[in-house]
Amino acid sequence: FCVLGDSLTVLRSPQYVTFRDGQWPISGEKIPDLVALTMGFSIHEDLDWPGLAAGSLFQRPRANALIVVRGLDSLDFPKNISSYPLENPVPFTLDSVANTVHTLFADSTPVVLQLAPSEERLYMMGMANTVFEDLPVTLQQIRGRLSQDGSVLTSLPLVSLSRNNEADLLFLSEVQVLYDISALLQKHKHLAKDPAPDLYSLELAGLEEIVRRYGTDSPQFTDATRILTSALQKFADDVANVYSNNAVVEVVTVKTFEAPLTRKSRSILESKQISNTGNPYNLAYKYDYDYAVVFNIVLWLMIVLALSVIVVSYNLWNMDPGYDSIIYRMTNQKIRMD
Repeated sequence: FCVLGDSLTVLRSPQYVTFRDGQWPISGEKIPDLVALTMGFSIHEDLDWPGLAAGSLFQRPRANALIVVRGLDSLDFPKNISSYPLENPVPFTLDSVANTVHTLFADSTPVVLQLAPSEERLYMMGMANTVFEDLPVTLQQIRGRLSQDGSVLTSLPLVSLSRNNEADLLFLSEVQVLYDISALLQKHKHLAKDPAPDLYSLELAGLEEIVRRYGTDSPQFTDATRILTSALQKFADDVANVYSNNAVVEVVTVKTFEAPLTRKSRSILESKQISNTGNPYNLAYKYDYDYAVVFNIVLWLMIVLALSVIVVSYNLWNMDPGYDSIIYRMTNQKIRMD
């Protein structure tokens, strides 16, 4: 489907997470609720959006990766990929989803990574501190990574992009981060075996700088969109491979947000629980990750037992003692013999 304007594109999703084909718009402020639903979490208000079908009660994705690309309204992805118009493109974060992961799986080691390289905004939780310990996160660290062997400067055809221009370097730095995250995930495939789901949230603004510097009709913009599209597809393939196709990967493309995003930066070593003003006493949920499974086992067992009692009672009520009961049958035979 061709989507004009800002869009939400689903690059990868498991078979049990169904996105319907259609042109239903979704509000930017509802993206966190959509991510929560795809991961099997409950939300405060129902999401009145027909694009996401009801999911399986017994299967949940092992990971969700959301990439926000600023600077253009759409990318040239394959036509068979589900894409939806994005309306009201206000800034949003996945803090609420990260808080749910942390609350429900406090005893496990989920991976939560929220990163915006251009703003040097980073938050890691759980196993992310170990897996992405060597990930370059500041612009200075990423610039140093670009000068090393195997960087995108040597592996990608830059064509009109220049390594001597600040806007180009910022864009290539974000592409480098995508490639480095993919490489680290390939080295830590054991993440998919952890019972806790993982969450990845990336915000890329390098293309916005390319547009500001060269414009949308420039060869630099054309080459940058081609490189970014290829990098995002590779990232989606790598995430799906690590999690054995049990991951959801979405891309949000927005030309510009309607309001600036003000957010407190968080340390790479931060591991404390995310603050939740709606839950001041830090109370845990009354159910755990296996709640849906246990609920279905108890529910259907009760239904089967109830039906069994009804069937047995019905047959006993309509039973003919002279023909259906062996006790009365034996008694009748003894009376005839006497």
